[in-house]
Amino acid sequence: MKYAFFVGCTVLSRLPGYEKSARKVAEKLGVELVDMPGSSCCGTTYMETLDRKTALALAARNIAIAEEMGLDIVTVCNGCTENLTKTNKALKEDPALRAEVNEILRETGKQFKGTVEVKHYVRMLKEDVGLDKVKAASVKPFKELKVGAHYGCHLLKPSDEMLFEDPNDPKVLDDLIRATGAESVDYPGKTECCAGPVMGIREKVTWNVGMDKVQTVKKYADAMATCCPFCYITYERCQFMTETNPNLPVVHIPQLLGLAMGLTADEVGLSTNKVDASALLAKQEA
Repeated sequence: MKYAFFVGCTVLSRLPGYEKSARKVAEKLGVELVDMPGSSCCGTTYMETLDRKTALALAARNIAIAEEMGLDIVTVCNGCTENLTKTNKALKEDPALRAEVNEILRETGKQFKGTVEVKHYVRMLKEDVGLDKVKAASVKPFKELKVGAHYGCHLLKPSDEMLFEDPNDPKVLDDLIRATGAESVDYPGKTECCAGPVMGIREKVTWNVGMDKVQTVKKYADAMATCCPFCYITYERCQFMTETNPNLPVVHIPQLLGLAMGLTADEVGLSTNKVDASALLAKQEA
């Protein structure tokens, strides 16, 4: 099983633990993640509000690289997933738009053909690898660990574009958490936005919304698990914006999976987490 691996800007520049653990877990499961030579920013989910053609061209160029590799794309960023998925769908369905974008891409020597698909890492694990295989690989499962899943908006919305799970009743993160032996707990506001998108204009709103969820999860769980880099940053950083830090560990989902698969804390980059998550190690079976 082999995929073109689109890591995305934020993970590459700010979250080494996410990338490291994603690669290690994939290796454990026999999945080959192949780097995409010359890949760039996905175009972001916001650029289309300023210049849709530019946003489409940026995303299409990355998709074209995967097409040249002959591989479907796997991402670890919810925003990248949405942007690449929407672009892929729009250009496949609209020949005139595809021709316009390919005219822009001609200057880069690339051409969008519409021959590959895009999936988030967690979707790949559930649909392609299979939950049974993930669970079987959990040789050092957690015991009496409660985890609150946070999905993030762009993994599931807009649902008519993403065509994945019900955004109001998602399952994939809960299923993956349970595959590690941990308990995935429900809590109020589970599917609500982290407010990360307004950080640049109303920073205090982001930290207040983030802290509200952190404090809620703290009542029900020992840790939070995310699959979105921006949500992760919000929920970690907001804890340092108050004098009473809740110290709720926030982990990337492949970090949790990797530990259950017998990887060391160093192998999943646990020391790169800003909120100490080492307490999770004490809740594993010997």
